[in-house]
Amino acid sequence: MISRILFVLGCAAIAAAQTEVPKDLELFLLIGQSNMAGRGAVGPEDRTPLPRVFALNEKMEWVPAVDPLHFDKPEIAGVGIGRSFARVLTKEWPDAKIGLIPAAFGGSALNEWSGEGKHYPNAIRRAREAMKAGRLRGILWHQGEADSGKEELARTYRERFAALAARLRADLNAPDVPVVVGQLGPFFAAPYAALVNEQLALVPLLVPRSGFVPSSGLAHKGDNVHFDTPSLHEFGRRYGYVFLSLVP
Repeated sequence: MISRILFVLGCAAIAAAQTEVPKDLELFLLIGQSNMAGRGAVGPEDRTPLPRVFALNEKMEWVPAVDPLHFDKPEIAGVGIGRSFARVLTKEWPDAKIGLIPAAFGGSALNEWSGEGKHYPNAIRRAREAMKAGRLRGILWHQGEADSGKEELARTYRERFAALAARLRADLNAPDVPVVVGQLGPFFAAPYAALVNEQLALVPLLVPRSGFVPSSGLAHKGDNVHFDTPSLHEFGRRYGYVFLSLVP
């Protein structure tokens, strides 16, 4: 009964907030593959709007940021890191309004996010549209599972990601925007997952103003690939504090 009441109240809040067009947002681009898009089970807490937190939906409209934020694969999209990340920022920045820009796509490889890749143009288009309502403050990345099957892809991951980060910053006219990357799940056992994780951990040595988020202690949802909902809540919180360590 309580869950039903929370759901109804959440829907009412969403309907009211959809009439407002937020301005002066602190914007964050969410890109990568399925663990960024989110595959966690959605509960009432995840459907309850957070004060001062918005998301750019598939129609390029600002709506309250409730899960699932992403729409890459609507039949399986679920809880991701975005809301718990934003919750950290609203606590630390009590006057800020946060705008999340979901653009991740499940199953995508790093090369598909290069300047010539099929997912890059959509991320740029969505980010530029969002920037009409605020300032880009960060880029959040979680990807690497798709690059963990071949040694060549794993061994060159850091350099290829650095090229992506540089191009994103240039194309979005945000040369100093912080970039935060996350470790693959400790449960993920592809042949070269450990090498990809090593490369991700070394990103801050190659990409200025970037940070690495460990996934130690987090759990999967039963498939040895995707984080479960409690772990995604915690992972987003970790992303938040790593981001804050990169800003004055």
